[in-house]
Formats: sequence, structure tokens, C-alpha cells
Amino acid sequence: MSDHAIVVEHLVKTFQRRGQTPLRAVDDLTFSVRRGSIFGLLGPNGAGKTTTLRVLTTLSALTSGRVWIEGFDVTTQALDVRRRIAVVIQENAAELFLSVWDNLMTFGRFHGLPAATIRARSADVIEQFGLSGEMNVKVQDLSGGFKRRVQVAKVFLVDTPVVFLDEFSTGMDPLLKRSVMARLRSEAARGRTIVLTTQILSEAEELCDDILIVNHGRQVARGDVNALKLLSAGLYDVTATFESLPAGLERSLDRFQPHRVQISHNTVVATFKGDEGGVVDLIGALAGQGRILRLEVNGASLEDIFVELTGARQTDRAPTGVKETL
Repeated sequence: MSDHAIVVEHLVKTFQRRGQTPLRAVDDLTFSVRRGSIFGLLGPNGAGKTTTLRVLTTLSALTSGRVWIEGFDVTTQALDVRRRIAVVIQENAAELFLSVWDNLMTFGRFHGLPAATIRARSADVIEQFGLSGEMNVKVQDLSGGFKRRVQVAKVFLVDTPVVFLDEFSTGMDPLLKRSVMARLRSEAARGRTIVLTTQILSEAEELCDDILIVNHGRQVARGDVNALKLLSAGLYDVTATFESLPAGLERSLDRFQPHRVQISHNTVVATFKGDEGGVVDLIGALAGQGRILRLEVNGASLEDIFVELTGARQTDRAPTGVKETL
């Protein structure tokens, strides 16, 4: 048996557009995913992540290339592939006119589980996902966040060897998200292969054993977090907390050409690329602005690397009191 649960070779997905040039959403992607790993597929909006997942999960036909899931071809053996995967994508993946409980029971029956097993596992995921109060509510009457909980809960009902999660944490509060992340690690430890996309790069940094960054349908970078950080050697985060935030601080940092400047209350985080001498110069410039209470220098985060490699702008609005430039 191969060590890889997923093998993708020269995958191309093209969309025909009337009166326009065909859109090449996925452009010659080749990669494999080791069995029992958590694999992150990252990229800015429109990079081709969801299209790739739709091909891998048999929801969309590929234009050219080959894809195997657990040794089965997604084009010629689609039913065998579907029997071995659980999928949560951005689209609604729940039966709107059924209650939460009936959604779980029906999903379990589709996967051929015994009734007693379905009931026990449904009770378990309902408790974990905080759905007890909504157990008898039709999914169509739930908020978007609770609908998402139902969708994600389903993958823990079954024992499929491969799981695909597209933005799994949407609508989850921090405590629930932590619980689900711990569950995902546990599932991977017992051999399940998890493929996820997320716009919250700290999730990927914390969860993923292996990461593929794509942009415009093409591979930009591949490796674990440490390997990706080597691609951006010399990228630093400098954090300074002032006794009182100096006026004109952002303008004084312009000469360092920072990738990003975040200011929240009396704290500034400046991300820039340079050598150690440049770090010293930046610290000197900050110290010249006012009294610093705390100073910290770190290597780049996955978010910094992502921005540098893709040229993507952060899409989330900064919290109140935070200014950001990319």
C-alpha cells in the first residue's frame, strides 16, 4: 500500500466562458498527501483552492491530469472514492428541512453504519459541537454558524480514511474551534488524512504537517512551516509597546518599506525584510519615537510568508483601533 492517500498529477481545470477566454482555475498542479497527515491547501481568494477540492471530491470533473484518492481514480472510480471520503465545503452540506438529529442519523445511514453506532456517535458530536439546544431544530432555521457546526460534525460520525474541510472554523467561537482542532489532530494520529483550506493562517500554522500554497491555480510554495519560513529568510516581525503612542509613527517607518504595519493601542508590529543590521536600525528608529516598555523580535509568521509569496492583501478588516497597511 502506498504511503500517500492522495496523488495529484498535472491537474488542470478550465471553465469555458461565453465570448471570453477560458478560465484556467487550476493550472498543472502536482502534489501528493501522506496518509495520516494534516495537509493545508492555502492561497488568496480565487487562487483555485475550492476548485481543486471539488475535483478531488468528485464534485467537479477535471479537464486534464490524473487524481487518485486511496488508490482510486476520481474520474473512472468516483463511487469508490466517495465511499472513502467525508467532505465539508463552503456550500451548504446539510439537509435544510431535517432537524440536526435527523441530519446526523441520515448521514450515518448513507455510510452504512449500524443504528446503535449512529446514535452513540451523534450524541457525542452534538455535545462536542454545542448543538444540544438545537438538536430538534430544522437546519434551515439555524444561523450560519450553527449550520456550519452541523456540517463539520458529520465528518466525525464516520470512519472514512480521508476528510476534506473547506474553511472548517467559520462561525465557531474560540473554545469550540480549539476543541475541533484537537479532535482533528487526534483523527490524524489514528491514521485519517485531513485536507483543509483556511483563511486563518494561524490555524494552518498550528495544525498542518504539510502546506501547499497556490495562486492563480499554480503552486507557489510547498513544505512544512519551517521549510516555508526558509523561503522567506530575513523576514522579521518587530513588536514595540510604547508608554504613549508617538504621533506620525507610521510615516517614520516608511523608509524601511515594511510589508505590514499593525498599530493597536500603544503597540506597533512592523514586518519587514532585511538583515540583522536592518533590525537594529528599525529598533533605533522606534526608540527615537518615544519610551518603549516592551520590545520583541521574531521570525516571520506563516501569514507574513503567505503575503510575501502571493502578494495577497489581507481580506479581514482589522479590529477597532488597528491600522494596517500591506
